[in-house]
Amino acid sequence: MTAMTTPQENKALVLAAFDILFNRRDYAAAEAFWSDVYIQHSAHIGPGRAGLFDLIRASPATLVYENQFALAEGDLVITYGRFSGTGRPAAWIAADVVRIEAGKLAEHWDVLQDEATRADSVSGLPMFGDRFPG
Repeated sequence: MTAMTTPQENKALVLAAFDILFNRRDYAAAEAFWSDVYIQHSAHIGPGRAGLFDLIRASPATLVYENQFALAEGDLVITYGRFSGTGRPAAWIAADVVRIEAGKLAEHWDVLQDEATRADSVSGLPMFGDRFPG
């Protein structure tokens, strides 16, 4: 029987996986983090692990993922972060939900929103960190 991972271990796993794939673009190392039968619910990413990896391969070399915080409960991890350098006019602020199974990222959902500028922020507060995008 495989030992269950703790929520804290799951959170560390997801953050390491995101860094290896999105920032380092080490696809061989990333394969060890994503399940062979990875389920992708995001509307803008092709199915499975291959769909995600193909999206990143096609993204500009300037793509960067920054995490502001992560929460974990049971086998679910929610990250709140920023994808910048995407080639789009605004960075994406993302809430990613990942389900962990057998020590790997097994399933993913996301909610994405363009990062607001100071002029666009009705609250007067930035969406990520303590500063508006430059």
